Amino acid sequence: MADESWKLTLPCTRDEAEAIDMGEGLEGFDPSPVIITSEEIEDDPLSWRLDAYFSGKPGSAIIAAVRALAPSSATVKAKAERVPDEDWITLSQAGIEPVHAARFYVHTSANKGDVPPGAHAFHIEASRAFGTGHHQTTTGCLLALDAMKVQGKRFRNILDLGTGTGLLGFAALHLWPRAYATASDIDAAAISITEENAGVNDIPLGEGPGALALAAAPGLEHPLLIGRAPYDLIVANILAGPLIGLAPTIAMALAEGGTLVLAGLLDWQAKSVTQAYRRQGLMPVSANAIGDWPTLTLRKRARYGASRVTRLGPGGANDAPGFGSW
Repeated sequence: MADESWKLTLPCTRDEAEAIDMGEGLEGFDPSPVIITSEEIEDDPLSWRLDAYFSGKPGSAIIAAVRALAPSSATVKAKAERVPDEDWITLSQAGIEPVHAARFYVHTSANKGDVPPGAHAFHIEASRAFGTGHHQTTTGCLLALDAMKVQGKRFRNILDLGTGTGLLGFAALHLWPRAYATASDIDAAAISITEENAGVNDIPLGEGPGALALAAAPGLEHPLLIGRAPYDLIVANILAGPLIGLAPTIAMALAEGGTLVLAGLLDWQAKSVTQAYRRQGLMPVSANAIGDWPTLTLRKRARYGASRVTRLGPGGANDAPGFGSW
């Protein structure tokens, strides 16, 4: 593969770079290019760069798809160049630093370095799916999970909704190793990646306590996800629009008194997202931001919606009235 590596570089804005980090736009290509964005001029939102790495000479369709990620580069000539004698995965990840968030240390094969004392390391390759820990939203969720562990919170039934790489599900299982845990994503490729990452990080897969169950589904539209509800902890690191649209469904799937961690939204979207969940009986607990990306923690009022959710979690024998079609 080394002698078939190609690279395309385009200018972009910070807003475009952040949207690219959310993992949209290239789902139909296999193999998909590795996308890296970087700041060209510090604190200048208009001076960012997109580097796309390909494992072979890219055709016009995939070049057009990459260009669509950065509309501001429409007048710039897009020409891919051969990158000879390089390992394209290592090359694309060369500028990525490991992430140390509370007790978690997230690294790729190219940047492991020295694991800090007391930190639990996760090996997550970058740019294959959203949720590597290198975006502020994922880091914010790791910090929120760690803070709840420090506070003595205990959870027995956990859902990582929109898992991407599996990282947040892995982290939750590390903190509460006897819990039932489930990870889902709308993208079936993300579930395959999560399965691979679970093997690399010695995370057991399965439906019993201490293992991670996987499902590919839009929202919670999957028998596994419905059957394992209600959850006492749901982490949803997706975009603001889906978070608002899924608010009734997520609220129904959350147990009375359960905790919800939301991320993937910008600071100006926090009010709308919070209001959507207030209408479903959830109350804000905390909001912490990394840059422009807040992480919201909410709790469902006790006894709210009791007639709508009756299942006791994994192993329950009866349907949960009121779920209907997710």
